[in-house]
Amino acid sequence: MLHRFANPNRFLRLSAALLPWTAGLTLVLLIAGLYLALFASPADYQQGETVRIMYVHVPAAWMALFCYSCMAGASAVGLIWKHPLADMAAKATAPIGTCFTFLALVTGSLWGKPMWGTWWVWDARLTSVLILFFLYLGYMALHNAFDDPTRGARSAAILALVGFVNVPIIKFSVDWWNTLHQPSSVVKAGGPAIHPSMLTPLLLMGLAFTTYYLWVLLLRLRAEIVAGKVRAVRLRRVHG
Repeated sequence: MLHRFANPNRFLRLSAALLPWTAGLTLVLLIAGLYLALFASPADYQQGETVRIMYVHVPAAWMALFCYSCMAGASAVGLIWKHPLADMAAKATAPIGTCFTFLALVTGSLWGKPMWGTWWVWDARLTSVLILFFLYLGYMALHNAFDDPTRGARSAAILALVGFVNVPIIKFSVDWWNTLHQPSSVVKAGGPAIHPSMLTPLLLMGLAFTTYYLWVLLLRLRAEIVAGKVRAVRLRRVHG
C-alpha cells in the first residue's frame, strides 16, 4: 500500500477525484462551524463574547501539531523507504502547518489580552508553540538551502524528526509545568469538559481545518509533481 501511489500519474488521477470532495467538505463544514460558533453557541459566563476566539484558536493549534506530525511521518518514510512522494508531502505540508501555527499564536494573543491582561507571556505552552513555528521556518529554509534538492530534503527531514520531540512537550506542557494556559478540555479522562453547544461548533471547525489541509496538500502535491516533470524535460533538453 505504501508504494501503490508512488507512481506520480496514478497519484494525479486519485487526487483529481478527491479534490472536489475535499473542497466541498471544507466549504460545508466551515459554513456550519462558523454559523454555530458565531450565532448559535452561547457566550461564556466568565469570558463573555471573547470565548468565540476559541473556535479558531483551538482548531488552529490542533492543526499545527497535526501538520507537524504528518510532516515528520512523511520525512521518516522518505528517509527510510525512499518513497518518491513522501518528501514532496512533507515539503507541501510545511507552509500549511506554518500558517496554522501563526494563526494559533495570533488568536491566542488576541484571546490572552482580555483574559490575562497581556498579549504574551513566556508560558510553557506558548513558548513551545513558538518553537514549533521556528521549526517550520527552519525546515523550509533548510529544504531550499542546497543546490542539490536531495540533500536539502534529507537535511530538512532530519530536522523534522529531531524537532518532533517538541510535539509531546506542547501537548503535555500544561500538565508538566504550572502555566497560565488552561488544561485540555476536549480530550481528557472522563470526557469533554465543554458543553455540547460549544463542543459541536468546535469539532466542526476542527474538521473543516482538517479537510482544508487535505485539500491544499493535494493541490500543492500536484503542483510539485508537475514542476518536477517540467524540470525533467528541461534537463533532458539541456543534456540531449
